[in-house]
Amino acid sequence: MKLIRAHVIVHGKVQGVYFRASTLEKAREEGLTGWVRNRPDGTVEAVLEGEEDRVQRLVAWCHEGPPWAQVERVEVSWGVWRGEFTDFTIRH
Repeated sequence: MKLIRAHVIVHGKVQGVYFRASTLEKAREEGLTGWVRNRPDGTVEAVLEGEEDRVQRLVAWCHEGPPWAQVERVEVSWGVWRGEFTDFTIRH
């Protein structure tokens, strides 16, 4: 299976709606590594690494997010897997 990396920035009402916690849960379910954090501009940013199909599933989920989110758009930059993470975390 091909390993990939995705850098994701999610725009909309995505802070204060459990977006980070939900992303953490989904990433761990998929066996992905990386991190997620709130940015000062109101967006949520994440770096996802793992098997291509699993990363793609989480990126697709980011277009919806948890029930309370109102996602307006998602920016995705695809990259080469670096293997720099051992788990998935919330960064502050």
